Amino acid sequence: MKLLFAEDERSLSRAITHILEKNCYSVDAVYDGQAALDYLENGDYDGIILDIMMPKVDGITVLRELRSKGNPVPVLMLTAKSEIDDRVLGLDTGANDYLTKPFDTKELLARIRAMTRGNRAVDATLNYGNITLNRTNFELSSPTGSFRLANKEYQMMELLMANAGQLISSDQFLEKIWGLDSNVESSVVWVYISYLRKKLTALNAKVSIRAVRNAGYVLEETK
Repeated sequence: MKLLFAEDERSLSRAITHILEKNCYSVDAVYDGQAALDYLENGDYDGIILDIMMPKVDGITVLRELRSKGNPVPVLMLTAKSEIDDRVLGLDTGANDYLTKPFDTKELLARIRAMTRGNRAVDATLNYGNITLNRTNFELSSPTGSFRLANKEYQMMELLMANAGQLISSDQFLEKIWGLDSNVESSVVWVYISYLRKKLTALNAKVSIRAVRNAGYVLEETK
């Protein structure tokens, strides 16, 4: 799951980004409202964490422009302001939720899960063939066992299972999981695909990840 995090306090941004990545989110972090708008033009996000008080363009303006374009992506407003009027303005402009600094990271994670839940056909798990991916504890399991997937492994498996039977290109993996600013080579996708294939084999999975030459990868059921 990919998030855009717009927060101008860089030390806080780094700390929260680290926590989000440890919880298997892919994060694009930006530090002003104009950068947030630029990223929203080019990126496909499952959720946005948006500070109100930012340089260049404030968070409310970013949110207003986002909603004026009909973009329904869920937004959590994150701000030091605690006045009722500010919260009402954010919610009336189209925010899904509101969290005031300072906050507990467990509450932040819970609010992110709650606001993005409506975007998923299956809330807690994804199922395909004889395997299950648990979105809460990041475990990939079959009737014969389970593995807790690492961050990038989990995100790739989630993308494959959410789009089972559909071709996903290396560029799509890179953009969705490593982010717009990433300089990693496309070969890293193959490396993680190989990790996942080994785990599927160990689980006696009745699914496989098929490579389509010069096109991408498809998760398919096997006989």
